[in-house]
Amino acid sequence: MPETPTTLQTTQDRLQRPLRDLRVSVTDRCNFRCVYCMPKEKFGADHQFLERAALLSFEEITRLARIFTDLGVEKIRLTGGEPLVRRNIEQLISTLALIPNLDLTLTTNGSLLAKKAQALRDAGLKRLTVSLDSLDDHTFKAMNDVDFPVSKVIEGIDIAATVGFNPIKINMVVKRGLNETSILPMARFFKQRGHILRFIEFMDVGVTNGWQMKDVLSAQEIVQIISQEMPLEPVCANYNGEVAKRWKYVDGQGEIGVIASVTQAFCSTCTRARISTEGKLYTCLFANSGFDLCELLRQHHSDADITEAIKQVWQVRADRYSEIRSEHTSPVPKIEMSYIGG
Repeated sequence: MPETPTTLQTTQDRLQRPLRDLRVSVTDRCNFRCVYCMPKEKFGADHQFLERAALLSFEEITRLARIFTDLGVEKIRLTGGEPLVRRNIEQLISTLALIPNLDLTLTTNGSLLAKKAQALRDAGLKRLTVSLDSLDDHTFKAMNDVDFPVSKVIEGIDIAATVGFNPIKINMVVKRGLNETSILPMARFFKQRGHILRFIEFMDVGVTNGWQMKDVLSAQEIVQIISQEMPLEPVCANYNGEVAKRWKYVDGQGEIGVIASVTQAFCSTCTRARISTEGKLYTCLFANSGFDLCELLRQHHSDADITEAIKQVWQVRADRYSEIRSEHTSPVPKIEMSYIGG
C-alpha cells in the first residue's frame, strides 16, 4: 500500500484560501449536449473523447483522494461529463466512502438516476445534486439538445429520495431569453417536494458556449422574481466558503440558493480544486492549464512526492477570474466545463 503522508493542518494559497473542496471528473463523456456546457457544434458525433487508458483508474482516484484529505480536503464531489456513464461508478464510491470524515457527493444530469440511485446509496454516497434547467419539456429539450424528457429526470429524483437521498439539491442554470420563465414553476415544484433548488448564473466557462453578459440573469433578479410570489429572506452560510447564497421561504417551508459567480463573485473565499478526467489538477473553473498528477502516479512517485507537488501548486494559486471579469473582458482560452466538472 502507498505510504501515508504526514497530515498537514492547513494548505493555503497566496490569498490565504485553504484547500477544502475537491471536484473529481470521472469521465469526459456525457449523454446530453447542453447548450451552456457541451454544445453539439463543438461536441458532435465526430468528437474524439479520451481513450479509456487515459482516464484515471478508480485506484488512482482513491489514492489521490486520500492524499488530498491529508492536505485538508473535507468534501469530494464526483462530476463529469456525466459521472453515471462511467461504468461501475458505485465501485469507486464504495472505496471513497471508507475515507474517514469525508463529505462525499455527486452531481448528475439525472438521466440514469432511476437505475442507479439504489446502488449509489448502497455504495455509501452521502449526498446528491441533480442538474435540471426547466420543468417545461420544450425548454428542457432545447437546453439538453438530445430530446430527453423532463419526466425521466423527475422519476430519477423521486426514486433517489425514496432510497434515502433527501433532501436533494437541484441545480438550475439560468440563461436570459432561454429559461427564465421556468424559475417560478421550478421554485413551486421543488418547494413542495422539499428539495433545495439552486439557481446558477450563466457563466463564461470554456470558449464554446457563446457567453455574453447580456445573457446573464442576475441572482438579484432571480430572488426578486421568486419573492414576488413566495417571499424570501436571507440565511447565513452553512460554512465559510459556501458558494451558494442561501434564502429561506418566509413561511418556513424550505429554502433556495443562488450561485452568482458573475454578478457577486466569491473568489475571495474559494476553496476548490479540480481534477480532470485524465488527472490534471486545476485551481480554478476558468483555468487554461493544469498540473499533471497522472504522470506522477504512473511514474510511481511516492505519496510524499505527490503531496509536495500539490502543495506547491496550491501555494502559488492567485486565481480570481470572476472578480476581474467584465462585460468587455477579452475572450481567453479556458478549459471546458465538461472537462473539469463545473
